[in-house]
Amino acid sequence: MSDPTAAATAATQQAETSGADTREARPREASSIELKGLHKRFGKDTVALDGVDLTIEAGEFFTLLGPSGCGKTTLLRILAGLEAPNDGRLLIGGKDVTDTPPHRRSVNTVFQSYALFPHLSVRDNLAFGLRMRGEPAAERHRKVDEVAEFIQLGSLVERRVEQLSGGQKQRIALARALICEPDVLLLDEPLSALDAGLRSQLQVELQRLQKRLGMTFVFVTHDQDEAMVMSDRIAVLDGGIIQQVGTPNEVYEHPANAFVARFMGHDNLFAISASEDDWVDTELGRLRLDPAEQRDDQAGWLLIRPETLELDGEVPEGYNRLEGTVEERLYRGSRIEYRLSVNGRTLMAVASNLGQRMHDVGDRVTISVCPEDLVRVAA
Repeated sequence: MSDPTAAATAATQQAETSGADTREARPREASSIELKGLHKRFGKDTVALDGVDLTIEAGEFFTLLGPSGCGKTTLLRILAGLEAPNDGRLLIGGKDVTDTPPHRRSVNTVFQSYALFPHLSVRDNLAFGLRMRGEPAAERHRKVDEVAEFIQLGSLVERRVEQLSGGQKQRIALARALICEPDVLLLDEPLSALDAGLRSQLQVELQRLQKRLGMTFVFVTHDQDEAMVMSDRIAVLDGGIIQQVGTPNEVYEHPANAFVARFMGHDNLFAISASEDDWVDTELGRLRLDPAEQRDDQAGWLLIRPETLELDGEVPEGYNRLEGTVEERLYRGSRIEYRLSVNGRTLMAVASNLGQRMHDVGDRVTISVCPEDLVRVAA
């Protein structure tokens, strides 16, 4: 979790002069971001980023996704100017800002800890950056009212910080980051401390806000569902290396390797022992793939997404057929999850709850899957 004191200090640095040198000439279009060969080491042995090359398009909602320690927060801090890379270059809007201090970048950050000033009112929190860069009181008041209306803060503007809930504090932190009109907004796991219902609500609100603004958002999270709901594209990181960049659909349905597949929540990964024409030998048995999935290498993994499996229906011609036993049934309201035993291996299947009879533990079931739904994954 981010240190609240450090986050507040960083927010102060950014708010003091964010956009102060360029606000007259700076175009209002969204800015692209280019990372070229970024390396970051801590001490002699800890490699946080290992040669990161990445382009984030202007106006994109881009998410850095990965487990703790993968380098995503370090990368975000480099974008903010709070860390300096050991090697490589960073360009924002085509301008090299690698050595530019944070208060001279048109970038603002929304921190996980909110980084609000408890001794100031909500209105004064929102106006803080404007006051520090010398805007007149009347203009500050106008802009606070404008951003409050835009984000639908209502009467929250007149409250004290200690009177706010967690969700309200996060909305205020977001409004304060936006009021200075940065070219890029960085979001460091801003929803992780919220309860599930509020988090889901703010995910949708944040996505809609970004589309209305057309601003470049860079979002950090370790939550796969959150990344898929909110993002235009996702970069999955591990060990300081980008493992895959793609749309949510691409990353989920066609993971680049076994790490990405497992991190995206896929349990159905089975080793391929041999390939011949359209067929592969796996731990489940011999299965036919779509010809487009054939590769020259014989090794690798086979991914079977649980939602693509059909249980006890008629097996269409050309589909793969397996036989299994229900080991466990998990009722999740709108869907039902089954753990099936097939040739001594566990296969996960997910069925929509359409009111039909559920399979019981111990039932023998016929499993069918279309060859086009089987995905070959690199090791």
